[in-house]
Amino acid sequence: MSDTKFSPPVTTPRSPDGPVEEGGPANTGARWPLPQESVWGNQTDPHGIATGERPEERQEPAEEPEPPKRRRDPYLDNVKFILIALVPLGHSLVPTLSTHSSRALYIYIYMFHMPLFVLISGYLSRNFWNSNAKTNKLVDTFVVPYVIVEIGYAAVRYGLGQKWSLTIIDPAWLNWYLLALLFWRLSTPVWKRMKHPVPVAIVIYMFAGFSQIAGDFSMDRFFGLLPFFVIGLVMQPEHFEMLNKLWIKIVSGVTLLCAAAVAIVIAPKAPLDPFYFKHSFQDMDLSWWMGLLLKVGLLVCALAMSFAVLALVPRGETWYSDLGTRTLYCYLLHGIPVLIAKDQGWLALPWLHGPLGVLAIACSSFALAIVLCLPETRTVFKWVLEPRLTWLYRRPSGS
Repeated sequence: MSDTKFSPPVTTPRSPDGPVEEGGPANTGARWPLPQESVWGNQTDPHGIATGERPEERQEPAEEPEPPKRRRDPYLDNVKFILIALVPLGHSLVPTLSTHSSRALYIYIYMFHMPLFVLISGYLSRNFWNSNAKTNKLVDTFVVPYVIVEIGYAAVRYGLGQKWSLTIIDPAWLNWYLLALLFWRLSTPVWKRMKHPVPVAIVIYMFAGFSQIAGDFSMDRFFGLLPFFVIGLVMQPEHFEMLNKLWIKIVSGVTLLCAAAVAIVIAPKAPLDPFYFKHSFQDMDLSWWMGLLLKVGLLVCALAMSFAVLALVPRGETWYSDLGTRTLYCYLLHGIPVLIAKDQGWLALPWLHGPLGVLAIACSSFALAIVLCLPETRTVFKWVLEPRLTWLYRRPSGS
């Protein structure tokens, strides 16, 4: 649910032997400064004049080459595309949730895909306040698109014969993420000043279940998914690199297989409300101690599955790496074809209620995600979803 802003560019500093790739979760490692002798050795004094050379004989230094272009780390783009492809799939499965196979897949997806997306969003928000341009995007990429998408989806529903309904403070359907991410990023400076932000975020997440938090301004999701954002905020590239070990990949594969087995077993009787990470204990008809246990279990399972996915995603360039740079478009636009398909009954056909139907819905959703992440889609809708409002901001001092 993000575009090119979500993956920070990775610089490629140069060394005497050529470019040195550095930074990004897929390629980490400390770069220590050279010892002093290698800079001020026998051939050069601190003023840069070679020993035995007269100042007037000093040759002009050769023109330095242009700095290399910044390069994206494909790893996070791979993660983002895989996650965004699951979003239209989850929404498309809703009309068929009466079947065991569909409900099991739905529970499996919702156990980790939004928590992991929020975690990645937190990781990519670490330096958000260090740039005026990124701060401006709080309006450009959140507030303005939010209002436009709210009006757009209200118009689509009205065009499909539903009653006109538009409540800006109560986000409709998938639009909750824009508001929640806006408030998570606004709170980033607070978390970065804390000594122990993750335990504090978990405590807030746990006790939020005692209150029936309304969905206005996505506050229910803000608190329900808060730990994942803060965990991402404190993560560093070396933490991702720790997952790139063979034994961890094996454990991750087993973890995801076990999670699938559990989803299949619990699917017939498990309620869906807990997997939305927004309902109070009272809404789920749970006692306070059962609610707290449930929240702990959800947090542990979501983190285990999230880190398992992070361990198994390819680190290098793939055919879908570029698609992962435009996930915002898939997230905000996929609701239109899904709404139309639901309204017309295309997702409720009898043959879709079964394993083959789930496979058909999955393939269609995957194809839709690819189309909506294409550069052509961004060209058509960029003026709506990524408006350039440079006229709205003051120019930085000294510019």
